[in-house]
Amino acid sequence: MAIRLQSTVGGFSPEFMRRLPRLEQAMVAHGLEPAEFVISKDRATPTMPFLGPFFFDYTVFVGGESFTVTEPNDLGFYEYFYQRCVAEDETMPEQRLRRPGLISRFFRWMAQPI
Repeated sequence: MAIRLQSTVGGFSPEFMRRLPRLEQAMVAHGLEPAEFVISKDRATPTMPFLGPFFFDYTVFVGGESFTVTEPNDLGFYEYFYQRCVAEDETMPEQRLRRPGLISRFFRWMAQPI
């Protein structure tokens, strides 16, 4: 069975839905059962009229536990969650030669879970 998705803000992006089977395959390969997971997408911050939300809260429920990650979009959450699912097989990424710019540091800071 597949991961169950729920949303209070209009669903998940088509790109997220296209990548979801890859995530489920990675989960199975790492001993996780996708059917035990529920991902909920909600508005993270109040919105400004005509602009929509800037960030979303993605809450992952598994068993009797849950955690929430705040990301600016579905693909940001997807990458975060995918990396957590396959983390045991990953090696440390190479250090960047150049210091990230102000905007990159800001978005990385904002993307950190609370």
